[in-house]
Amino acid sequence: MAPEAAPEASRSELSAQEARRAANRRKVREHRQRLRAQGMRPIQIWVPDVHAPEFVAEARRQSLLVAQSPEEAEIQAFIDSVYEWPDDEYGQ
Repeated sequence: MAPEAAPEASRSELSAQEARRAANRRKVREHRQRLRAQGMRPIQIWVPDVHAPEFVAEARRQSLLVAQSPEEAEIQAFIDSVYEWPDDEYGQ
């Protein structure tokens, strides 16, 4: 007995998918054109992946070093004295 073939999308389904993709590309292109007309330009930045186990481990290591530092209380007092919490609906 021959194995069953995997179901394939019909031509109309593929055409509908292609039409949606084309519409999405058009919307993105138009959105970018509007932003450029406002004097904006696109940029790409790379940032650390805060979900990566290595990042989490290093952040924890550094936090523990600061917390165990003899100067921790003095450092925290300085930070508290210069940091101003913004007034918002969650402020105290």
